[in-house]
Amino acid sequence: MKQRVAFISEHASPITSFGGVDAGGQNVYVGELACNLAKRGYEVDIFTRWDNPKLPQVIQWQRGVKIVHIEAGPKAVIPKEDLLPYMAGFREQMLQYMDANHRQYKLMHAHFFMSGLVAMDIKARKNIPFVITFHALGHVRRMHQGSQDRFPPERTQIEEEIIRQADYIVAECPQDKEDLMHYYHAPENKIVTIPCGFNPNEMYPINKQVARIILKIPEKEFVLLQLGRMVPRKGVDNVIRALRHVKYTGVPLRLVIVGGETAPGQGHDPEVMRLKKLAAELGVADKITFTGKKNRDEIKYYYSAADIFITTPWYEPFGITPLEAMACGTPVIGADVGGIKYSVQDGKTGLLVAPHNPEALAEKINTLVAQPELLDQMGTNAIRRVNSLFTWQQVAVATAGIYRKIVLSRDDNAGDQERQDLLLIDQAFESLVKTTQQTQKRLRNEVREAANVMHRALANGRKILVCGNGGSAAESQHFSAELLGRFELKKRNALPVISLTADTAFITAWSNDIGFNDVFARQVNAYGQKGDVLFVISTSGNSENLILAMEAAHKRQMMVVALLGKDGGAALELAHVPVLVATDSTQRIQELQLHVIHSLCTLIERKLYGAGQKTATPDFENQEITV
Repeated sequence: MKQRVAFISEHASPITSFGGVDAGGQNVYVGELACNLAKRGYEVDIFTRWDNPKLPQVIQWQRGVKIVHIEAGPKAVIPKEDLLPYMAGFREQMLQYMDANHRQYKLMHAHFFMSGLVAMDIKARKNIPFVITFHALGHVRRMHQGSQDRFPPERTQIEEEIIRQADYIVAECPQDKEDLMHYYHAPENKIVTIPCGFNPNEMYPINKQVARIILKIPEKEFVLLQLGRMVPRKGVDNVIRALRHVKYTGVPLRLVIVGGETAPGQGHDPEVMRLKKLAAELGVADKITFTGKKNRDEIKYYYSAADIFITTPWYEPFGITPLEAMACGTPVIGADVGGIKYSVQDGKTGLLVAPHNPEALAEKINTLVAQPELLDQMGTNAIRRVNSLFTWQQVAVATAGIYRKIVLSRDDNAGDQERQDLLLIDQAFESLVKTTQQTQKRLRNEVREAANVMHRALANGRKILVCGNGGSAAESQHFSAELLGRFELKKRNALPVISLTADTAFITAWSNDIGFNDVFARQVNAYGQKGDVLFVISTSGNSENLILAMEAAHKRQMMVVALLGKDGGAALELAHVPVLVATDSTQRIQELQLHVIHSLCTLIERKLYGAGQKTATPDFENQEITV
């Protein structure tokens, strides 16, 4: 059965246009997380305030995801700072909807403190557990905004009570967790750090020239991009001030600012008007383009068209826009605060800079303008980093893990031992999924190169020798059996692959009489020829018999492919093609190494014979191969 979860997001609906004062990262977070949980078998109802009378109360938004509009105050847009008085009505209307429609929920996930207040009250009435993601903390906000913070002063007290009543708290970055513990004394065992994410089907690199043609941006301009909500704390004025200090080297430079309450020609956004006035006073207005509000499906073109994405807010609980920019291959100059200093790798995927410092920001811009090669490398690193660590799929997996812990801990039908067993099983699957996702992008090129090396050897009439110890010994025989016999293709010739662990008479005799360290090197010296491949499988890469075998292969001018774990050990330096599963868990290493072995078998077969080819060539059975 699908488990039903109630999302509460009082001011941030996933169907609101992006870039307005109250429409930004939280809207994206709520929608993407709900959709990815639905793909994992959950049924999600998103409760949000009914601020548009033209919308129906219930929208079947995506498969497994409903949006339920709750009448709380007038059906009109109200600044979120003014919504707290309407939360009692929101709670009553939500309870009424649940009862009238017989909607029962295993748990609630509240987003923002006012939603947490609603969830806390419903838990008290119906005993439904809840998770809270604050998205921003009142105490931290007031530290940075002072008197400009318009939220009621009781916000901090409400957050403190929510923390006491919540079953789990999601921190979006290490700084968020530190703030929860330091300013609110939140128990560490209640906090789970789960970052925000991006959607790789929505945000991906687009050819810069194509993106600029679509957006009508001149190809030869150096483009800086600022994109997001137009509110003072986002520090857009800091970027405008920095333009005065940027060194111009003959390349036209343009700052494109995307976001705001309105599209061009559809009214005046007070914050945008303030920024335009500032640009005119500083004499840089001719270098800035304000695009106004844009739809989500347009944003990837702006990210891809830019040379640098800049975001320098005063503070930032996480910040989704830097992830999206990096996903499109655009390096980020970001403020060294909150989640940005967690997601942006300084010097690798972009640069970090102190907020409120336009001179320092200009220096960072000057650095990247002057080094196009570094800019290109940062773009490549950015794509790799976000795809390995920050997808919404990964966020959903981690979040579902919290949900399972809550449900199992409250399930009266399961005994303590059963709960512990199920929790252990869930944790093992979650660990495998997480490690697989982190490893996938990193190893794609290495696995492909390993397959190419083995394919070339076999196609040229050479052979593959395979060795490993313990579980890796079993995998060496597994690999040789698949290629000597067949893997996916039914009709093909046998391939010359020899597992050096298979000759038990030699291994036991030699190790008993001489020593175990030479059992593989001895066979490499006997069987190996120039152009052959030695395929080494090891979880640690430090076994002496494997190191000696690799050294023997080098002397015989063989290629060495090594499937390794942890940090690769001494074997890493001896491999022509290392394929490294970089985790400390031996179980996860072995599981992923088996997956890599199967991928290699598929690639080798298809490179030699083609998928589904009926006539198998080359004819290895009639070639002279000395062993």
